[in-house]
Amino acid sequence: MVERIVVPFEGDGAGVGGLTWGQQQVWRAIVEVGASMSMGGVVPVTDGRVVPDFVEELRFLMSRFAALRSRLVFAEPWHATSVDACHLVRQEIAGRGEAVLEVHDAADDEDPAAVAAALFAAWKARDFDYTGEWPIREAVVRHRGAVTHVVVLVCHLAADGSGLGTMIRELAERDPVTRQPRGPYTAMQPLALVEAQRTSKRQTDTALRYWEAQLRAVRPRRFPATVDRGEPRWRRVVWRSTALLLAAERVAAGLGIDTAPVLLAAYGTAFNAVTGQTAPFATQVIVSNRFRPGLADVVTPLAQNGLVVVDLHGVTAGEAVDRARRASMNASKHAYYDPAARLALIDRIGAEHGEPVDLAVFYNDRRVGVIEAHGPLDTMPTAGEIEAALPLTELVSDTPMPYFNEKLMVNVDDVVGTVQLTVEVDTHHLAIGDLHRLLAAMEAFTVGAARSLDQAAPDADPGAAAGAASPAPQAVASM
Repeated sequence: MVERIVVPFEGDGAGVGGLTWGQQQVWRAIVEVGASMSMGGVVPVTDGRVVPDFVEELRFLMSRFAALRSRLVFAEPWHATSVDACHLVRQEIAGRGEAVLEVHDAADDEDPAAVAAALFAAWKARDFDYTGEWPIREAVVRHRGAVTHVVVLVCHLAADGSGLGTMIRELAERDPVTRQPRGPYTAMQPLALVEAQRTSKRQTDTALRYWEAQLRAVRPRRFPATVDRGEPRWRRVVWRSTALLLAAERVAAGLGIDTAPVLLAAYGTAFNAVTGQTAPFATQVIVSNRFRPGLADVVTPLAQNGLVVVDLHGVTAGEAVDRARRASMNASKHAYYDPAARLALIDRIGAEHGEPVDLAVFYNDRRVGVIEAHGPLDTMPTAGEIEAALPLTELVSDTPMPYFNEKLMVNVDDVVGTVQLTVEVDTHHLAIGDLHRLLAAMEAFTVGAARSLDQAAPDADPGAAAGAASPAPQAVASM
């Protein structure tokens, strides 16, 4: 049985306007992929909260965060727009309205966790109605009179992962008695951010000067000539390496940095080795932009693409990491811009080359708070500990995807105690065997750098590592 409870709300930030820069990037991806790219999950309820508590929580979220009160308005049917036609899309943010909290009663003999999981899967499979539905769905599962689980799904157009974190944090910070917020909401609401970005021409100009210089420094192609590499064409691979984490921590401590540029350097050297390139490595990276003044707690998508271009050919591992660190900083600095202007620049440079500039290689370090290597080098993992962890490396899963709109996307997941990479690949551009060799080469580069850390010139031979990579480990049977 399902009960639908109407939840009235009222909040600031109402009006009609365009999309923020981050929303424009998300909308293009939604159109390309053909899915809402929603986020959320199922959380067990163990603190005795009852249905009225969740009603008030939903009311709080809807009232405080204007992004959850936004629906799209189109100049023409949305399915007829091209991915670069965000000027045809506007958002309308309501000042008041009604949301719905669903209450799903599990039968006495049902597993409420299974009921919650099935509901989340069904919601995840159903795209949001961008013009007629609020970009949040929430439900609770009740079993024998007690709430056991809460299910939440948020459309990516309304928030990114950091925005969800802000919502969760502020929900927990409410006064425990009155359930009112600790203070007024001081971050910009989406339409205020749209207006601020509209006047940021200097920011866009600076970013595009950087992009143009980098694009002119790289070859248009990222991969060898396209060939049919078999089926399924689009695949998602999950791979874990504890040795990679331990080695990255040791290298980072030795160089006095965090582990992010170590993994980026490993990716770049491994990619070039596997694809047989000596030219500068180029990848787009996902930059949150929340380090910018006034944007830390904004609830709307803020991430945009940065461009890392770094010459890693013939340098030591330490130099490769340093170059990756500097290139990453430059990419982050220049990842806040008008997306339409960037697309026009890419098209213009492609026309000058006589072929499109291939930017379909991505890297996304999604870790939060686990990238630093704390303490001096002598407290870091030893060479023996790193070597002992090598047999633990595993291919967790390899599953087909219905579609993938890029060619290679390497995500560093926010997992403690190991490096977990979730990789999406178009095998018509990078064969699955080459992907396995790339992952092994990332590990070999970093382990080699850690092994030689005490030498005068630490070095690793990523080409040899890629060529001598062991076969991909077998998938874990339980996955």
